[in-house]
Amino acid sequence: MPASQQKLFVVFGGELSDPQSSTFSEPGKLDVRGIFESYDEALKAWRAASFSAVDNAFIRYRIAPLS
Repeated sequence: MPASQQKLFVVFGGELSDPQSSTFSEPGKLDVRGIFESYDEALKAWRAASFSAVDNAFIRYRIAPLS
């Protein structure tokens, strides 16, 4: 029986060059909130990060799978 593959998710964000794009203005200064073992954990971190920047249209956070 094959071993189950571990799924990891990273939550990161930063300032966009234009709020209608998905290009970060300074990729070297991205705010990485962490690596999580489940999507639900990553979603909680994404919500906290996104809501903390809700007043700034240029700030976006993402959840990305690592596996």
